[in-house]
Amino acid sequence: MKDLIKYYEVDPAKGIVKLKNRKCPRCGKVMAFHKEVKARWHCGSCSYTEFVR
Repeated sequence: MKDLIKYYEVDPAKGIVKLKNRKCPRCGKVMAFHKEVKARWHCGSCSYTEFVR
């Protein structure tokens, strides 16, 4: 259960569960945020990358 809390924000008062990370627009899986070298969102499945400005 603690592992799921890393990926979701839970608001018990409103009954809302929200994903913390972005979803990939290409394949729909969860993307990872990388700070090293250049800040970016990256999908490990399809290699889609969005660079943060």
